[in-house]
Amino acid sequence: MKKIMVEKDFWELFPEARIGIIVARGIDNQGRDAEFYEKQLKEAQAEALKHLTTPQFTENKVIRDWREAFKTFKTKKGARASIEALLKRVSKGNPIGTINPLVDLYNAVSLRHALPVGGEDMDRFEGDIRLTKATGKENFIPLGETENAPPYEGEVVYKDEAGAICRCFNWREAERTMLRESTKNALLLMEILDPADLDPMTSALAELAGEVESHLGGDTLTAVLDRENPSFVIMD
Repeated sequence: MKKIMVEKDFWELFPEARIGIIVARGIDNQGRDAEFYEKQLKEAQAEALKHLTTPQFTENKVIRDWREAFKTFKTKKGARASIEALLKRVSKGNPIGTINPLVDLYNAVSLRHALPVGGEDMDRFEGDIRLTKATGKENFIPLGETENAPPYEGEVVYKDEAGAICRCFNWREAERTMLRESTKNALLLMEILDPADLDPMTSALAELAGEVESHLGGDTLTAVLDRENPSFVIMD
């Protein structure tokens, strides 16, 4: 049995946060309909503009809130919330290309709802997943790289028994657990800092779970973790 757990040191930093999860089992992430996924991303990018109501990019609420959150723990210079990276491209008119079906689906939902979303291949986990503050000694090979780049001590990370799997919430993905076209079982993660955003996140979770089942098959389970309910079984 494997679980995802949000540890006490995280709640001390972000007591009102909520972590939305989707467990997707038995999916087929290999089928490619490039035009469909390109269309999904294009439409999502157009819809995302509603979240950029102020010409000064950093003054938009979603950007401002996540930048403030990243100031509460040690980060690598330039580390930003994953949603900021997507919205920045939107603001500059740079198209977001397809990667693989599951990543494309969650990027589209992330854009539509202005929420950070990430995903991991559950079959590559070693033990339980923890959202916690790093010791600074975790192994971490960034996506597309070959050299170890461990997180800073105190950095907010997702990690398992083998090391960090994502740094600074969903900022930087690990090569080891990245979603591939061969992925059959995935853990998708959403994050909010303010409980006032719970309803939008709940809607986004339901939307993404439905999109996954409709286009990739398999079964999904959803849950929301908070300080009172900080863990969830993801694999029997």
